[in-house]
Amino acid sequence: MMDRAPGERPRAAHTAGVSAPPELPELVLRALRMSLQRGYVQASRTETGRLLATLAATRTGTIAECGTGCGVGAAWLRSGAPKSTRVVTAEVDPGLAHGVMAMFADDDIDVIHADWSSLAGHAPFSLIFMDAASARDWPREEVTALLDQGGMLVLDDFVPCASWPPLRGGRVDDLRVAWLSDERFTSVDVMVAEDTSVLIAVKR
Repeated sequence: MMDRAPGERPRAAHTAGVSAPPELPELVLRALRMSLQRGYVQASRTETGRLLATLAATRTGTIAECGTGCGVGAAWLRSGAPKSTRVVTAEVDPGLAHGVMAMFADDDIDVIHADWSSLAGHAPFSLIFMDAASARDWPREEVTALLDQGGMLVLDDFVPCASWPPLRGGRVDDLRVAWLSDERFTSVDVMVAEDTSVLIAVKR
């Protein structure tokens, strides 16, 4: 056993490089199993998921996800959100939507088989989560209209970029620039892993 200097705190070697407990919520494990079974490779990453759960913990009212997939993102949101906060997720693919509906039938997650426009009937939202690809097809003004005052938009699947303006494939990433520059929002681009970042924008 190594000696420690006086006053030095003991260090747990098995968690030295971990910023959160390695265990995953049961809801998330269920959704990841479905992703594996269906060969679905677009599930939210654990780094992004932990951030989603943390942000959801601050939200009341209704929070929404655009693009359910196999339910990993929705599972992270539900795992973090207060019990009184409603979680709604929309998926256009009927096989995925109905599969997730069945999986989450008893877990207080509303799964809708429809495209993103159907979410308007459940607005306003205190948080909206979607990936960057979906956000490029969703008019920014329409997203803004769905958010409550103080509402939060979370966009994932960006490639980290230390320069300004941020680049995508060697060109200016217009989507990121638009949200980060919109004076109606307080926004930040957060690197959650070496190869992925998440944009968070809060409506003033």
